[in-house]
Amino acid sequence: MKLKGLVWFFAIALTLISIWELSYTWVVRSYESKVNLQAEKYVKSLYPEATGDDKAALIKTRAQHILDSTRDKKIYPGVGATYQECKENELNLGLDLQGGISVTMDVSLDGLLKSLSNNPKDPALLKAIQTADQKKIGSDVDYITLFRNAYTQQNPGQNLALLFTRPSSKDDKDVKSTDNDDAVVEKIRAISKDAISQTYKILLKRIDKFGVAQPNINLDEAKGIINIELAGVTDRERVRKYLQSTANLQFWEVYNIGELSTSLDNVDKGLAAYLSGVTNDTAKKNTADSVKINANKNAFYKVINPINPQQDPKTGRPVYSPAIGSIALKDTGTYNYYMSLDVVKNALPGNCKLLLGVEEKVEKTGQRYYPLYAIKTIPGSDKAKLEGDGVEDASQGTDDRGRPSIEMTMTNNGSKIWAKMTTDNTDRAIAVVLDDIVYSAPNVNGPIEGGRSEISGNFTIKEAQDLANTLKSGKLDAPAKIVAEQVIGPTLGAESVKGGMKSFFIAFIVIFALMLLYYNTGGWVANISLILNILFTVGVLTALGFTLTAAGIAALVLTIGMAVDTNVIIFERIKEELVKGKNYHQAVADGYKRSMAPVIDAHVTTFLTAAMLFIFGLGPVLGFATTQMLGITLSLFCGILVSRLITDFWTNKNRHFNYFTGVSKKIFKHASFKFIEYRKVTYAISVVVLIMGIASYFNGFHQGVEFKGGRSYTIQFAAPVNNDDVRDDLKDALGGDYPVIKTVGDNKHLNITTSYMKGIDNADSAVQTALYKGLSKALPGVSYNDFAKNNIQSSQTVQPTISEDLKNGAIKATIFAILIIFFYIFIRFRDWRYSLGTIVSLLHDVLVTLAVFSFFKNIVPFPLEIDQHFIAAILTVIGFSMNDTVIVFDRIREYSVGSKASDKGSIINRAINDTLSRTIMTSLTVFLTLLILFIFGGEVTRGFAFAMLIGVITGTYSSIFVAAPILVDFAKDKPLGQAEILSSEKKTADK
Repeated sequence: MKLKGLVWFFAIALTLISIWELSYTWVVRSYESKVNLQAEKYVKSLYPEATGDDKAALIKTRAQHILDSTRDKKIYPGVGATYQECKENELNLGLDLQGGISVTMDVSLDGLLKSLSNNPKDPALLKAIQTADQKKIGSDVDYITLFRNAYTQQNPGQNLALLFTRPSSKDDKDVKSTDNDDAVVEKIRAISKDAISQTYKILLKRIDKFGVAQPNINLDEAKGIINIELAGVTDRERVRKYLQSTANLQFWEVYNIGELSTSLDNVDKGLAAYLSGVTNDTAKKNTADSVKINANKNAFYKVINPINPQQDPKTGRPVYSPAIGSIALKDTGTYNYYMSLDVVKNALPGNCKLLLGVEEKVEKTGQRYYPLYAIKTIPGSDKAKLEGDGVEDASQGTDDRGRPSIEMTMTNNGSKIWAKMTTDNTDRAIAVVLDDIVYSAPNVNGPIEGGRSEISGNFTIKEAQDLANTLKSGKLDAPAKIVAEQVIGPTLGAESVKGGMKSFFIAFIVIFALMLLYYNTGGWVANISLILNILFTVGVLTALGFTLTAAGIAALVLTIGMAVDTNVIIFERIKEELVKGKNYHQAVADGYKRSMAPVIDAHVTTFLTAAMLFIFGLGPVLGFATTQMLGITLSLFCGILVSRLITDFWTNKNRHFNYFTGVSKKIFKHASFKFIEYRKVTYAISVVVLIMGIASYFNGFHQGVEFKGGRSYTIQFAAPVNNDDVRDDLKDALGGDYPVIKTVGDNKHLNITTSYMKGIDNADSAVQTALYKGLSKALPGVSYNDFAKNNIQSSQTVQPTISEDLKNGAIKATIFAILIIFFYIFIRFRDWRYSLGTIVSLLHDVLVTLAVFSFFKNIVPFPLEIDQHFIAAILTVIGFSMNDTVIVFDRIREYSVGSKASDKGSIINRAINDTLSRTIMTSLTVFLTLLILFIFGGEVTRGFAFAMLIGVITGTYSSIFVAAPILVDFAKDKPLGQAEILSSEKKTADK
C-alpha cells in the first residue's frame, strides 16, 4: 500500500480532532446536569408545593438563571475554557431534537419600491407591485425584474425614471438624465441587495437578545430568503413580533439616578422579599423572615452597579451620568431574570423603561459591561417624540475628538422636533436608541437647530459605517415577513432524540454482529472502520459547526449501513480471489485493487444525489444532506485506506483474517441463476410499474404542509380520540375546510393540517383559536391557554410563496440528480447503453415509490406524505440503486473483455451471479438499518424510512432485472463497452 505513512497521519489526526471536539459536548452536558440538580434542590426547598409542569418550569427558569450568571466560569479542567466557550464548541442540536422555533423570512421589496418612488400611492406603481407579488409565487425570476416587466406591460411607452425620480436626491437626478430603464432597474436592484443585506444584519443583532446559545441564521441573497433557527425559544408571538418589526430608531429623554432613587429603593426591597419567599409585611412581625430579607438586601443594586452623581467643584451641584448603572457581562442573565418579575416592573414609574447600551470594556481589567439607561416613555404609546422617520440621511463621519461617528440629517419636521427636544433638555442627556439598544446618550449643551445631529461613542470605522447603513435600511422600509415557521415543543424534541439514538445504537449493534457472523475475523476490520467512520463524521460535524437534526440522525443511521458496504464489496472480491486459489497476500491485494472502481463509482453517485439535495433543499433536509455527504466521503477513507492499513498491519505479522464462516460459505455458492432468460417477464412487470406510476399522479398524494402551504399542528389528547369525529368537528370550526388528520404514534396524538386562512398574514392566532373551538369536545375542561401551552406539541406554517419554492427545488433536485448520474455513468463506461440502463432502472425505482405513496396513503397506519423528507428519500434511493447497478455494470464490463467469445446473455448472467452475494449483503445491511429506523426512529423519520425501505427492495430488483437486461436488447451485435483494464488484469481474467 502506497502512502501508508500519510494514511496513518490522517487517521490519527482525525481521531484526535474528533475526540477533542466532542469533549466540549461531554463537558457541557456534565456541567448542565449538575446545574439541573442544583436548580431542582433550590426549587424543592423554596417551592415544596410545586408539582408537574409548574415545577418543571421553575427548575428550567432557575437552571437557566444559573447558566446565564456563570457563563464566564471555567468548567473545562486543564483547558480553562468557560461555559460559554464550551457551549459555542459543542455539537449543535437542531430544533427537532431540543425544541424551539424555526422561521423562514422573505425580505419584502414592495415597501422598498414604494419608499424609493416619488409617489408611493401612484396607481400604476401599486398595480405593478400587486402583479409582481402574484407572479412571485412559483417563479425563479427576481422580484425587481417581475416588477419591471409588469410595469412596462401595463404602461407601454412610459419610462421608469419618471416614477423613481425625486428632486431632493442627487442620485435620482443622475438616473433621470439617462432616461434608461436598464439604469433605473440596476440602481433599484443594487439598493434592494443592500437592503436585504442590512435586514439580515439587523436580524442578527435582534436574535442575540433571545439568549439562544447557538442560533442559526442563513441568508439566500439571490432569493431574499432568511432561514432562522432559535433553539429553546418557545414564545412564538414574541418571535413573530420582534423579527418582523422594522429597524426602529428613536430619540428618548432620560431619567437620571437622582430622580429614580426612591423607585430603585422600592425595587430592591421588593426583590429582596421575593427572593426570600416572604413579604415585607410578614417580616415586620417575624424576625426569621426579616433575616431572610436582609440576606438578599441590595440584590438589585449589586447587579446594576448604580452610578452615583459627582459633585461639580465650581458650583457644588451634583453632575449626573446619562446612565444610571452598569451591568457586568456575567450578570446580564441575572438582570434579565430580575426584569421579568412583576415585583420589579411594578416598582418603577409607569413612564420609565430600562434599556441597555452598547457593550463596553474596561481597558485596565478587561472587564466587559453594559451601561444601563432609564428612558422616559410617553404614556399610552411605544413611540418616542422623535422616530427614525425624522431622519432623512445618515453617514459615517468623525466627531470633535477624532472618533468615528454617525452624522444624521433630519427632515423638516424632524428638525423642528429635534430643536424642541434639545431646548427642553439643555444640560441633560438624550438617548439615541436603535432596536431598544442605546447607542449613545450625548449631553445637550444647547438647542440644536438646522436638522443636523451626531451619534458618537466607542465605534470603530466599520461599526459606524454599519450603523449608518442600518439607519438607511430602516428608512427604506424593507421588512422581512415570515413565510414559513415551525414550532417544536421540548417534549417532542426529547422523543425525537430518544427514538433517533435508540435506532442508531440498535442499528450499530445489529450491523456489528452481522459483519462478524458473515465475515468471521475479517468482520473486525469492517467494524473498526465503521466505528472510526461514525466518530469522524460526528467529530467533523462538530468542528465545522453544523447542526445535527432528526434527519441528520437518520443520515447517521443510514451511514452505518452504507459505511460497511465498502468493506462488503472488498471482502466479497477477496473471497472470490481466495476461492481461485490465491494466497492471502495476493488475494487481499487483488481484492482491494479490483474493488476500487465499483466502490468509487457507488460513492460518487450517492454523493452527487446528496449534493443535489443540499443545493436545492431547505430546512431539516439540509442536515440530512450534509451528514450524508460527509459520511460518504469518510466512508471512502475508512473503508478503503484505513481498513487496508489494518489488514496490512495484521498480515505483515504473518497472520491473516478469515473471511469465511459456515453461513457465508453456503450462501450463493456457485450461483447460476438464468436472470436474462426471464427479462421479458420483468419487462412486463416494469410496464405495470410504469402504468401504476402514471396512475399515481391521477390518484393523488398526501402533500405535506411545506409543499401545499397552510398550517399543521401536532396535538396531544388526554384520551384516545376518533379521527372522523374530530374531522367533522373541525370542518365547522375551520370555515368548511376539511383538515387532513393523521395519527402520530397512537390515537392520543394527532397531526392536523388545514388550509384555512392560508396565505393570510398574521392569521395564526385566529386559526389556532378556531382549532381550539373545533377540538373542545375532545378536550373537556381544557382552557385556551392550557391548550396553546401544553396540548400543541408542535406547529408549522408555510405560506404559498415558500411552498412553491420548495416544490420547485424538489423537482430540480430530482431532475438534476438523474441527469448528472446519466453523464457520470456515460463518462465512466463510455457507452450510452449503460447510461440508458441506469436511467430506466432509476425511473423504475422512483415510480414504484410514488405508486406506493399514492395507493397506500389511506391504508397504512402512519403518514405517507410528499414533503422534503420524501424527496430526500427519493434521492437517496437513486444513489443507493446506483450502488447496486454500478457493481453489476463494472463486473459486466470486466467480463466483456475477459470473455470475448461468450454471448452477451452469458456474460451478464455470470456477472450478476458472481456479484449476487455482494448485492444481497449491501442491500441487507442498508435494509436492516432502515427497518430499525422505521421501527424505533420516531414519527419524524418514519415516512422517510418507509420510502427508503421500498427503494432498497426495488433498487436491488431493478439493478438485476431492469438495468442489466437492457444491455442485451440494446447491444445487438455491438460489444458491451470498451473497458480500460490493465494488461495484468486482462491476463488474470483470461486465465
